[in-house]
Amino acid sequence: MLAYDQPITRSKPDAGPKPARRTAGLNVSQLAQLLWRRKTAIVLAGMIGACSAVAIGKGLTPKYLATAQLYVDPRELQLVDRELTPRSQDISGLAMVVESQARLITSNSVLMQVIQDTHLDKDPEFGGSSNSLMANLLGLFGLEVRPAGSPILGQTAALDALNRHINVKKTDRTFIVDIDVWSYDPAKAAMLANAISNAYLAEAKNSQSIAARRATSDLSGRLKELQERLRTAENALAVYKAQNNFVGTQDTLITDQQLIASNQRLAAARAATLDAQAKYDQIEISRRASGDAGAIPEALQSPTLGNLRAQYAEARRRLAEMTAELGPLHPSLRQMEKQVEDLHRTVSEEIDRFAQATKNDLARARDYETSLTRALEAQKRQSVQLSQASVRLRELERDVEASRDVYQSFLKRSRETEEQESLNTSNARIIGEATVPQRRSFPPAMSLIAAIGLVLGALAAASWFTAVELFSEIAPGQTTRNPPESTPSAQPPKPPESKPSPPVAEKPGIARLQESDVMRTLGGLLATGGILDLTRLGWPTLRAAFPLTTFLNAMREMREALSRRSAANVAPVLAIIGQGAGHDRSIVTLNVALAAARDGTRVLVIDADQENRALSNKLTASPKAEAKRLGWLSIGSQAARAIKTRNGITVLPSIGSAAADAIRKAIAQARASADYDLVIVDGPAWPLSAEGRKLIGVVDGLAAILPASLDINGCMDDIIAGLGGAERKLIGVIINELHSAPAQSVRSQQYA
Repeated sequence: MLAYDQPITRSKPDAGPKPARRTAGLNVSQLAQLLWRRKTAIVLAGMIGACSAVAIGKGLTPKYLATAQLYVDPRELQLVDRELTPRSQDISGLAMVVESQARLITSNSVLMQVIQDTHLDKDPEFGGSSNSLMANLLGLFGLEVRPAGSPILGQTAALDALNRHINVKKTDRTFIVDIDVWSYDPAKAAMLANAISNAYLAEAKNSQSIAARRATSDLSGRLKELQERLRTAENALAVYKAQNNFVGTQDTLITDQQLIASNQRLAAARAATLDAQAKYDQIEISRRASGDAGAIPEALQSPTLGNLRAQYAEARRRLAEMTAELGPLHPSLRQMEKQVEDLHRTVSEEIDRFAQATKNDLARARDYETSLTRALEAQKRQSVQLSQASVRLRELERDVEASRDVYQSFLKRSRETEEQESLNTSNARIIGEATVPQRRSFPPAMSLIAAIGLVLGALAAASWFTAVELFSEIAPGQTTRNPPESTPSAQPPKPPESKPSPPVAEKPGIARLQESDVMRTLGGLLATGGILDLTRLGWPTLRAAFPLTTFLNAMREMREALSRRSAANVAPVLAIIGQGAGHDRSIVTLNVALAAARDGTRVLVIDADQENRALSNKLTASPKAEAKRLGWLSIGSQAARAIKTRNGITVLPSIGSAAADAIRKAIAQARASADYDLVIVDGPAWPLSAEGRKLIGVVDGLAAILPASLDINGCMDDIIAGLGGAERKLIGVIINELHSAPAQSVRSQQYA
């Protein structure tokens, strides 16, 4: 039994006493003497190497390098107040801008412009058509050779070639960019360097114009919408004002102005009423006091009353004179007295009329005040209503102002960007045009090439003579140390025969097949025509382009252990057994075969599971499964021909009957031929039957599949107990973690 908790040391064959081996070599003095003896040949070899190097250098096509210098200042010219892109003043940001511009020089847009300007797609150096000798010969017979491909393909080839001819580099801590272009023609190299510089400047200007034009187009597209929005807001404001009688100047409404004027008129009316009331009261007081009612200022200012008073005074004066001259009964005196009484009555009547007028003025003033008060109250109520409606009015006014501000801002920005289309704010310029190079950049000078050839030739000759000297010393030593076996005296005495001890088993290796090692595909969706591809059966298979995974390394170690147990020059046979579903074991078998085929091993997979036949059923269901052309492998009487796949794996499916003898025969045929480097048997099914045990006896090694969802140690004990004496063929254990069950796996210290 194998104990997993104890290390197992590999057994080593009992090597007998080895003969003492003499180390052969040369010390420094011997090496110096050897080289001195061969100095003529070494010098001659060096001269030959120098001549060969010079000849090779002469045969190489010279390359010429031309350099153009650009000054790319990220701080662009500020021609307007508001630029489309803000300027960065950070040093690291400026350096990144310059590096980005350096990458822009080698962009496809710049290089394609250079190709179109210089017609590089027709230049043989850059993939264009050339006047070859064959074309010239065919032209003599009137035949024209047309290059295959469209002009677009020619430009693409020229673009790839031009990319290989360009090297753009930025000088550290500066804004200077060097454009290096090499060519077989010095004038062409300088021309291309200058053309790339000019194309970059044109592209930079064009990109700014395109950006400004795109911004102008976007802004103009929004202007109509903003204008319509502003018009809608203004119409809504005007309709609301008309509906709610909001009429007035820009500062105040008419209702507010009317309210102020009415208030002022009411105050004036109240003052006039008080004045009229005072006049009337004064007149009434004078009349009730039997005083002179005409003594009030308004009566004194009346011309009519003044005339009457003057006449009354003149009549009384004349009455007094006549009374003094005439007797009481004189007719003239009586007439004068009557005239005085008439004048007095007229004055009284005039004063009464004045009082009545004052009373009328008072009544009119009161009526006017009352009407003004009612009008003012009505205006106050209207003002309150308008104040409530002005909340919505102010909201509409704010909406109009906001729409107007946005529209004016977009309109102004649109006009600015439209003017920026014709402005070039780039601060990049050419500070050094490329000139025609006078010296080639490759190959180097002939003196240097000759020196390199001289050194290499001398070193090669010295190494050759040293190796010959070493081999000449080792060969005689081997003949003296290994005497012929036919000499009786040289044979050591035979040890007494003893019963050979059983070989000690190597500890099996452990591998884990995880989800990260495989990829899952849909066989129906990924199926293509042609030869069968095992990675497109719908099973999880190893990921491509991962040659150094843990699983692949473990598989390499298992194959090395298997090769040590098999005979030399014979394909080893590995059987895959294990507990669990046969479907899962076949998936692991397929991945073991793919791991071997990835290392260049020719693999034959035999389906020996006569019960489940998961692999055979999968291949039979695939429409691309077809027999190998040389189908010499067969199982039983039915010809189950081997299926060749594009993965370097040949699969021999099962025929569905007890055919253990036929499988052993197929294994013998595979071993006898040199077509396969490894034979993998999928099965037999577990637990082993009698036929399965016979098949186990034929194979060179076993690999046990343990599902991670089961008790690993218990499964391993069952497998070892079921194998019996064949347990020593177990070279590895593969833990299948592809379909782990939800239950926790039982893992003990032995597993760790």
